[in-house]
This record gives sequence, C-alpha cells and structure tokens, in this order.
Amino acid sequence: MKITALLVLKCNPDGSTDPIILANASDVSSFGYFQRTGLKEFIVFVGRTVAKRTPPGQRQSVQHEEYKVHSYNRNGLCALGFMDDHYPVRSAFCLLNQVLDEYQKNFGESWRTVQADATQPWPYLTGALTKFQDPGEADKLLKIQRELDETKIILHKTIDSVLERGEKLDSLVEKSSDLSMASQMFYKQAKKTNQCCTML
Repeated sequence: MKITALLVLKCNPDGSTDPIILANASDVSSFGYFQRTGLKEFIVFVGRTVAKRTPPGQRQSVQHEEYKVHSYNRNGLCALGFMDDHYPVRSAFCLLNQVLDEYQKNFGESWRTVQADATQPWPYLTGALTKFQDPGEADKLLKIQRELDETKIILHKTIDSVLERGEKLDSLVEKSSDLSMASQMFYKQAKKTNQCCTML
C-alpha cells in the first residue's frame, strides 16, 4: 500500500476554469530519477482533471492501471489522493476528510480568494504523506480491527505454545485437581463425540 501524492485544490463550482492548487505533496522516490519531473507534472495534470470533474459534495475514485485517484470536493475545496490499488477506499476518504479539516483549521476561508497555484509547501501535507502510508493511521476503525486481529493471533500463539511443551490436554485433564470425576468423564465423552463427527 502506497500513497504517491496528496493535493488540495480550489474548484470553481461551475467548472468554467481549471482548479487552483492550494497545496501539493508527492513522493516519487520509488521511480527513476529521470521520470520524477514528468511524473510530478502528470500528477498535477490528472489532479486538476479529476478535481474539475468531481461535483461539490461528492466523492469519487478513478482507476488508472494499478493506481487510484480518490477525490473529495467539499463545496469547492477539494482533496485528492493518488494511491495504489491496495490502499483501502474507506481509509483513503477518511484521510482526505482529515486533510480538508486540517486545511480549513489552518487557513479558514482564505482559499476562496486565491487566484494562483501555491508554490510554498504546506508542512502538514508533507507529514501526512508519510504518516498515512499506513491506512490504519487514517482510518481508526481499521486500526482497531488490526489490534483485535493481533490480539487473536497472540492468544492463539499462547495456547499453541502451552500445548507444544509435550503436555497433552488429555493428560492435563486427568491430573487436574480442579476437575471432578464427572467433569473429566464429560470431557472424554465430548471428545469422542467430536471425533465421530469429524470422521463423517
């Protein structure tokens, strides 16, 4: 999973003019040195094209080969993310929503009067490009799900490691002072019943 670029643009509601780039951050280090300039220009071109065609209040994802461009236009303020196909869509839109929130917190409504592309980097966007390479950072539900999955894996590993010490569960049951004879018989009977079911 990889994010190649994040952009924030000002879009004209009627689409009569090209969107203006308010902030732009990209990581093209995985590409060849001589490809990087052309790739950055292509990102800007595709970014403007997709933003211009994303109506206010809408989200959309545009597929191009193994990449997706996710776009969210919040009443003229538009965020775009260039991600590979493995980056979860929900996480991508969580990230774009956070970028727009942060932009409005930092700049308020001043973007509405901007007339030319920004040339200065916005440090937050550069940091976000690195931080959100892990979709779990953008999507808290995904992060919680991962933590639950990891807990399950640790739990399974713990149980397996206890049983791998050469002790069989059957012998532990027989030796246990916590189990009455009736409970031990119940365990043995249940085990036999389960064996019959698995043989069918």
